[in-house]
Amino acid sequence: MVTAMFCASSSPITSPLYPKAYKFSQTKSNSKRFSSLRASLPVSDNKLKFEYTPWLIVGLGNPGLKYYGTRHNIGFEMIDHIARATDISMNTIQSKALVGIGSVGEVPILLVKPQGYMNFSGESVGPLAAYYQIPLRHILMIYDDMGLSNGVLRLQPKGGHSQHNGLKNVTEHLNGCRGYPRLSIGIGNPPGNMDMKAFLLQKFSPLERKQMDEGLEQGVEGVKTLVEEGFSDSISRFNLGQKYKFHKV
Repeated sequence: MVTAMFCASSSPITSPLYPKAYKFSQTKSNSKRFSSLRASLPVSDNKLKFEYTPWLIVGLGNPGLKYYGTRHNIGFEMIDHIARATDISMNTIQSKALVGIGSVGEVPILLVKPQGYMNFSGESVGPLAAYYQIPLRHILMIYDDMGLSNGVLRLQPKGGHSQHNGLKNVTEHLNGCRGYPRLSIGIGNPPGNMDMKAFLLQKFSPLERKQMDEGLEQGVEGVKTLVEEGFSDSISRFNLGQKYKFHKV
């Protein structure tokens, strides 16, 4: 198991393979690692300024048609929406994950859908973060959150795992560090005495689906803003708008 060995969210990661923290623009090894990334980009993007630190954007979910469209797979759906909006093809397999390479503006991004099932997501995230030397502050995890109303999104610079087994496994593979950004996508709570697992693996009702599709489109814009601006005032406004979007005035 390759575990990314780092904790400070303000510096690039270190690992057993790469024990020294450094910036992307200052290393020869990094330019080699991103030569394939550069070659994978459209011709118009090949002149990207690679001093921009890439983002690793990971959606959590379970592989297979059985889980397609279920609440617990909304992280995968968000990645699909981002991929379409940025014209990125999810056509690479690396570290047991489906990976797409592209950019938002001049910032390189790697879109990731781990294929080892939800509870083993860290087995993809840890090695990818270590291989590409992604700073902890540039690893965005996207996941379903029962603590938010259906279709409500929230961007945060760090946090706990909220009893989410996928996040818990990712944290374990990032040496126990929780200081990575996350996009929580609200799926609501199970009604009545409904079993939580059954709720998570259930598909959305027509109304819930409509709310979620609108939320995913808004999420694309939120992620693009985060990649280009970081946690700016724009993200604060995004979160505020999400919090009250279903409140009637």
